[in-house]
Amino acid sequence: MLSVCSRIAVPYDNSELSKKALDKAIKIAKQDQRIELDILTVVSIPTRITYHGVYNDARVREAHYNTAQEMLEEISEKLSDLPNKTRTITLEGNPAYMIVEFTKENGTDLVIMGSRGLSGLQELFLGSVSHYVVQKSACPVFVVK
Repeated sequence: MLSVCSRIAVPYDNSELSKKALDKAIKIAKQDQRIELDILTVVSIPTRITYHGVYNDARVREAHYNTAQEMLEEISEKLSDLPNKTRTITLEGNPAYMIVEFTKENGTDLVIMGSRGLSGLQELFLGSVSHYVVQKSACPVFVVK
């Protein structure tokens, strides 16, 4: 079977839309076992700016990483039946930026991700991860609604 892509990245945050995106990626991967799946989650550590500088509590960081790790372990179990090569990856930083950088650095052929579904006004002021990835990605982006 001829594959259109060999590496698919799926940003995952445990939301319903990211679960749908993962299911879609699995369906595509099942068509050709040469397709590799990268499931990524991005940990965005909140920082507080105080009079004395930027404060980032190690316990907060650890809690975020533990949550991400638990989520990815559940995903690994779901992926264990696939003959495809799969990776679960935790990144840290701004989710939109980190997803785009990951795809550039890892030769991703396709990103499959959920949309946040912001209203027009919210999107205008806040933007969205999926919008940024669609605009900045070097590869095609499949947005699941």
